Amino acid sequence: MTIDYREKIWCEKNKIHLDFNYVMQEFIGPEQGLFEEDFKSLDTKINHAIEQIKNKHAEKKLEWMNLPYNQESVVEEILNHAEYVQKNFESVVIFGIGGSALGPIALQQAINHPLYNELSKEKRKYPKFYVADNIDPERLVYLLDVVDIEKTLFIIISKSGSTSETMSQFMIIKNLLDEKNKELAKKNIVCITDETKGNLIKIAKREGYKTFYVPNGVGGRFSELCPVGLLPAVICGIDIKKLLAGAEFMDKNFSDEPKNNIATKFALINYLAMQKKQKNICVMMPYADSLKYIADWFAQIWSESLGKAVDNDGNLINIGQTPVKSLGVTDQHSQVQLYNEGPFDKIIVFLEVEKYRKNIFVPKTFEDIDGISFLGGISHEDLIHAELKATEFALAKSKHMNMKIILPEINEFVIGELFFALELATALMGEFLNINAFDQPGVEEGKNATYAIFNKPGYENKKHELENMLVKRQDYFV
Repeated sequence: MTIDYREKIWCEKNKIHLDFNYVMQEFIGPEQGLFEEDFKSLDTKINHAIEQIKNKHAEKKLEWMNLPYNQESVVEEILNHAEYVQKNFESVVIFGIGGSALGPIALQQAINHPLYNELSKEKRKYPKFYVADNIDPERLVYLLDVVDIEKTLFIIISKSGSTSETMSQFMIIKNLLDEKNKELAKKNIVCITDETKGNLIKIAKREGYKTFYVPNGVGGRFSELCPVGLLPAVICGIDIKKLLAGAEFMDKNFSDEPKNNIATKFALINYLAMQKKQKNICVMMPYADSLKYIADWFAQIWSESLGKAVDNDGNLINIGQTPVKSLGVTDQHSQVQLYNEGPFDKIIVFLEVEKYRKNIFVPKTFEDIDGISFLGGISHEDLIHAELKATEFALAKSKHMNMKIILPEINEFVIGELFFALELATALMGEFLNINAFDQPGVEEGKNATYAIFNKPGYENKKHELENMLVKRQDYFV
């Protein structure tokens, strides 16, 4: 039976929710908790932030907000090419960094088998999936030990076409393919980049590579719902129409209830936690292995968007909330001691899955041993829910702020909602803080210094600046 992912009852059944009881003073006390009056006092700021988002969207400054709606022809092209890839390749490798890697990794881990590459070809059905998002000199060498480059599709993702890490990998793999067969690269390389600007589009056109485009106004960390994320997802069997339908549903919720939407509440709570309670750390702790890399993706979008030196008026503020990745229940046995008894500088965000796709029961073994016999007959789903509830309780009891995003289950629609909600929350948080959430000048400084070190033309002044830095003192080495 075909499911209509826009049918109201089905959408409501798959709607994600935010439980923020344990950020409120009724539960964690007035010293650490928020008051309802705190929210009411910011009504003007909330209205302004929502209005700014709507205005910028109307002015085509937030084109990532259009991705659930304006890609029908692109999606069909992606589906057609993915079918070709599935028939002709054994593996797919992404060369990208930042959002170009973290989004595809997060989606793959969320939807597909957690040991996807280890499955037999018959069970897996689709090409193996790899992401090379670092230039550790060992990493690419080892990757080439496990893939046959003649049977591997390499997806090169760089909107600017000048990302040093990605372009260096591209140059290596192109050379290796050319050594095998001069025509091989045309079949084995796909480029995802800007449609008109940058080195990669020039190369792709010159060499005849299949190309998809990152739309104008869509930055890397907001790009998971465009070809950057959609192409590798489809190749590995993920339903991208369902994913985009979830994002559309979240966007419509925001439009219908802008003040009472999960994205607005999430941003507002974090803003109040920072400004009123000095919670400068946001820990995202999913209680599901499938969501582990959602926390990694969130860490990038939250830190790169919101860590800024100056506000929109040019004032030096050096602001930002540091995101931390955690995993329940694994990190109950490593990090939670700190969260429960350490400083009151954090807000903990749990991700809860109400119904897991698989479950397993504990047999009634060792019934004569009181210390573990209680486990007999329960399921791991029961156990992980109990451990999350217990962790919430312990944190609330110790007056540590925590809230929970509740996912009814894991599917593409729900993950589409989650991606879009956190993107919206990031944009709103930028408005609350009066900063530009869509640039990354701190990243650019490091990029420019790298170019200067390798004598890239046009970076002579930066090279001079590097050479005239203070010489390091030898007595500061041990």
